[in-house]
Amino acid sequence: QVQLVESGGGLVQAGGSLRLSCAASGRTFSGYAMGWFRQAPGKEREFVAAISWSGGNTYYADSMKGRFTISRDNAKNTVYLQMNSLKPEDTAVYYCAARPYWTSEVKIRNQDEYAYWGQGTQVTVSS
Repeated sequence: QVQLVESGGGLVQAGGSLRLSCAASGRTFSGYAMGWFRQAPGKEREFVAAISWSGGNTYYADSMKGRFTISRDNAKNTVYLQMNSLKPEDTAVYYCAARPYWTSEVKIRNQDEYAYWGQGTQVTVSS
């Protein structure tokens, strides 16, 4: 089992920044690919970004490219999501997720391909 705990959410004005963290614990974290997803009220959960174990591969949702950056520190078993130029439409609960290995882009973007999930952290962007 892998346990994931997100932190760093909060209330921020439009144009501001937040950095989310996701700390992993439990069985070995080695090799795991990590993803961030979000769910806004009344909407389905959507893909935000993902990163391979080495950090050498990343994917982003089109609406987040250039604004969000995913990174990881494997020594700390932690994944980060730096969010800049936040917009009110970025308001959502943000979840981190883990899967055992990096794979095709189609699967990496698919929430059903992730085995472990955190409890989520709320991000609210005011206009």
